[in-house]
Amino acid sequence: MPVDRTPGTRTPHQAAPQDPDEGTASPRPFPPVPGVRHHHVTVGGVRLHYAEAGDPDAPPVLLVHGFPQHWYTWRHVLPGLAGEYRLICLDMPGFGWSQESPGGYGTERRAADLVAVLDALGLERVRLLAHDWGAWAGFFACARWPERFSHFLALSMVHPWPTRRNTLRHAWRFWYTVLLEWPPLGRRVLRHWPAFTRYLLRRGVADRAAWRAGEIEEFSTAARRPHSARAGEGIHRAFVAHDIAALRRKEFHSLRLTVPTVILAGERDVVVPPGLLPGGEPFSDAQTVEVLSGCGHCPQHERPERVVAAARRLFAS
Repeated sequence: MPVDRTPGTRTPHQAAPQDPDEGTASPRPFPPVPGVRHHHVTVGGVRLHYAEAGDPDAPPVLLVHGFPQHWYTWRHVLPGLAGEYRLICLDMPGFGWSQESPGGYGTERRAADLVAVLDALGLERVRLLAHDWGAWAGFFACARWPERFSHFLALSMVHPWPTRRNTLRHAWRFWYTVLLEWPPLGRRVLRHWPAFTRYLLRRGVADRAAWRAGEIEEFSTAARRPHSARAGEGIHRAFVAHDIAALRRKEFHSLRLTVPTVILAGERDVVVPPGLLPGGEPFSDAQTVEVLSGCGHCPQHERPERVVAAARRLFAS
């Protein structure tokens, strides 16, 4: 697979990449982060963007964002890991500066996309660090292709084996997805109601001061792009249309997680609280849960030093 390497970090005044949706020059540059290099890789005919930091010859770590974010969500984690690893921050199809996926946004498809990216980059095995919907796809990628992932650090996401009791008890927390999962309502909400996206981001942290200047605006603006709005709708629609029914039928009980895994859960996470996480032990060889006190749904923004510490412990094991 061809890889287009664009060296250096783009500044706010440099020309922006080609808009993956409209085919015209995009007015949005990459938000600048020191030491970050921007590249593209083509997977299945889809041009995907990834931001890279650290030593290109160091052990690779694949970082996968959640909704409604993109590679920039890792900006506070990168400095703590760049000295030891090659950090590859992928924009999933449809998000950030990646083209949208013609094959849809089902969980199995997104998990397969992670492995396809490894193939395209010539990486046999990586450590995986993922958040939210990125971590949901990460569980399936690690279960389906355990030989490709040596360790998995999952942030703020339940595993595929929650108990029915816990799922029913916490189902109300996902009320907001009603506005996102029905086409074409979901894409219209994301495109034309940025206040809703900003609300979700603020709601996702225990302390709103965790958001630094410009971060909420960066993600809410990115979510308004047509391809990103369709991707946001597509992820939520696919979960409702397939994954919820599969959970009820216990279809995922056929999967087993053999990759050493740590789930970092925020004590005050209003979306995926620690109470959702019991139940995965019979289906995993090495899965543990660590709860971050006083933290919400976005530990990479609220407690980046704890994410770095957990990654170092796990990845070195």
